[in-house]
Amino acid sequence: MASAVDPAGDPIPTSAVLTAAENVAFLKCKKKDPNPDKCLDKGRQVTRCVLTLLKDLHQSCTKEMDAYVGCMYYNTNEFDLCRTEQEEFEKKCPLA
Repeated sequence: MASAVDPAGDPIPTSAVLTAAENVAFLKCKKKDPNPDKCLDKGRQVTRCVLTLLKDLHQSCTKEMDAYVGCMYYNTNEFDLCRTEQEEFEKKCPLA
């Protein structure tokens, strides 16, 4: 699989980056207590944050997101084969 970097060589933001606070809290919880039951609430917060992010993005740039997701699905997540769709998505809905 292609690496997850943009043409400039910078990492492509992922849900892990965009939901950093929730992820850090979850990982700290897991490190403190490996019992899965103890961190369910933190895990739900991460899931809720990611779903909210995806819903917001889809509302803001439906056509571009659908084209990008469709390309990634069709090409088995090979970023290099979907650069055109990625560019259009990022133009319409910048992550920064």
